Amino acid sequence: MRLSVTARIALLSFVLALLSNLALVAVVWKQTHDDTIDAMRRETIEQSDALRAVWRTGGLPALQAAVANARAPGDVSLVVGIVDERGRRLGGYVPRELDVPLVSTSFRIATIGDKDNWAGREAGFALHPIGRHWLINGRMIDLVEEEQRAIERALAIAIVLSLALGVVGGLVIARYVGRRLDAIARVIETVGQGDMTSRVGMMADGADAFDRLAARLNATLDKVERLMIELRVVTDSLAHDLRSPLARLRTKTEQAVLIADPVARETALSGLLTETDLVMRMLTMVIEISRSESTSRDRFTRVAPAELIEEIADLYQPVAEDAGFSFVVAIDARPAPMPLHRELMSQAVANLLDNALRHAAGGRALTLRLEQAGGEVTIQVEDRGPGIAEGDRATALKRFGRLDNARTTPGAGLGMALIEAVARLHGGRFELADNAPGLVARMVLPG
Repeated sequence: MRLSVTARIALLSFVLALLSNLALVAVVWKQTHDDTIDAMRRETIEQSDALRAVWRTGGLPALQAAVANARAPGDVSLVVGIVDERGRRLGGYVPRELDVPLVSTSFRIATIGDKDNWAGREAGFALHPIGRHWLINGRMIDLVEEEQRAIERALAIAIVLSLALGVVGGLVIARYVGRRLDAIARVIETVGQGDMTSRVGMMADGADAFDRLAARLNATLDKVERLMIELRVVTDSLAHDLRSPLARLRTKTEQAVLIADPVARETALSGLLTETDLVMRMLTMVIEISRSESTSRDRFTRVAPAELIEEIADLYQPVAEDAGFSFVVAIDARPAPMPLHRELMSQAVANLLDNALRHAAGGRALTLRLEQAGGEVTIQVEDRGPGIAEGDRATALKRFGRLDNARTTPGAGLGMALIEAVARLHGGRFELADNAPGLVARMVLPG
């Protein structure tokens, strides 16, 4: 029979409580038992030394008097006495005849008698010679064992209580875990049914593992929702923006088929190639954006940003000069190598320059700048063209977003969307700012 997750958690809590309590009881029992024996050993050795000192100073009569008065009233566990060389009692509180070998020992535990109420009872005792006789002293173990058994009974009751608390605690933990998991499962089911706005609730401090899981899941759902919205926008925009070039392509194709003059037909076919190239550029850009959003960070390599900017600047220097621009490369800082997707980052910077060359032709000044400040690395292109009004910048960043003054130039409105996707892939952001006059388009990356 397979147990549910909550049942297994409750059972695990119970087993852990049982094992921890058994280990605790074993340690307590062992410690109390050892402490008791050690205390008895010390008491026996001290008493033996004191009695032998009495014998050395006062002889056997003084020792006999000390033995006779050694037991306090009500103390029935004390063992103290004098025996002859055969182990027979001469005085004190010991068996009539000892049942142990007469060998000098500081402390040992054994049965010292086999008759009367001494039979089967162990004692911790010391045995020392005093002239022709022997001195024995110590205590009976059974009374100590009774105290030990009382401790064991108390520990057993404690185990039962702790196990009951363990069961209750396991059920509480299982219920808590079950409720948190059910909340996550409900959100997943809701999202699976099409509601992309559902999110997992979190505690105020968000410190436990469930809150971290909820935060990761919510972040994933945010990304999925954003991608779904962007997918709908891309699909609608692609269908809308492709309709015109495809319609023109069809019309020009029909016209080219009907033209009999070879020269006129060649001109018409050139127009077909132009329209085809526009459609291909749009599709290629959409594929590049999707590729940048699905790229994993394991394809990143450590790249020096300054070297990357210098390589791109070398490629665009002649292009910018041919277009009549004064092209400046400003390396304000040389950040340490950082993890980048070299190909996508190069394409994003190239798109920044292409946009500036296409839309800022009147400015005649272009700057590619690299700087580092506040723990961030910024790659930006500054132009002196007409710029973009602050109210139009959000539209410019959208996929297929084209401003009115840019509709007469070739393009699909996807260049800035690719730049933003690459910046987001690297954990950064893409911003547009005023260059007074002109535009500053910058990628801000975490350093």
